[in-house]
Amino acid sequence: MGRVSFREQVLRAREEAILVSVNRLLAEKGFDVMTVDEVAADVGIAKASLYKHFASKEELAAAAMIRVLDRALAQLETQQADTRAAPFDQLKAATRWTMQVQLAGEMPSLPAQNSALRGALMGNKVYLDRLMQVSDLLGVWITAGQKSGSLNAALPPELVLYTIFARACDPVLGLLKAGGNYSDEQIIEMLLVTCFQGLAAVAAPAKTPRGHAAAQAA
Repeated sequence: MGRVSFREQVLRAREEAILVSVNRLLAEKGFDVMTVDEVAADVGIAKASLYKHFASKEELAAAAMIRVLDRALAQLETQQADTRAAPFDQLKAATRWTMQVQLAGEMPSLPAQNSALRGALMGNKVYLDRLMQVSDLLGVWITAGQKSGSLNAALPPELVLYTIFARACDPVLGLLKAGGNYSDEQIIEMLLVTCFQGLAAVAAPAKTPRGHAAAQAA
C-alpha cells in the first residue's frame, strides 16, 4: 500500500472532525434543527470547504450514520468472538451498547418522515451495506435464540430486530436521564428489562406450607 500524502492526511483528519461534529449535533439537536453553517462553524472551517467533503446536509447525516454503523459492526464482531455467550445474552449486550452510545450523546437523531433524508440514505450503497451487515449479525442471534426457546418464536424475526434497533433512539432514555433520579447504568438495566422481559410482573415462587414441607420430609 502506497504511503498517504500529507495533504491526504489533512483531508482525512478534517473529514473526521466534520463527522464528529455532525454526530454530536445530530444527537443534541436532531436533523431538522442542525444546519450546515453550524457544522462548519463548529469545525472551524469555511462552509465552502465543508462542501468539498459533503455536498449536502443529507450526505452529512448519511456519513454520520455510516460512522455509527461501523462502530456497531466492530462491537458485534468483538461479541461474536466470544463463542461461549448464548444468543440471548449477545442480543442483550448489543442492545446495551446502543443505549450506552445514546446516553453518551453519540447517537445521531434522524427523523423518520423526511423524504429527502430517506432518499439520501436509501441511495447510499455504503450505508445500506453496513446496515445489512449489522442486521445479518443480529439476525443470526435472533434465529438461534428463537430456536433455543430463549426468545419468543411466535414473533417475526424482523420485529425482534426492529425492536433492538428502536432502543438506539428510544426517547425514554433521555427522559429518565433528564429526571436525574437514576444513573446511566440503572436506566440501561431498566430498559433492558422492559425490552427483554416486558412489563408484566414476575410471579414469585409459591411458598410451601411449613407443615406440608415437614410431612414431605418425613
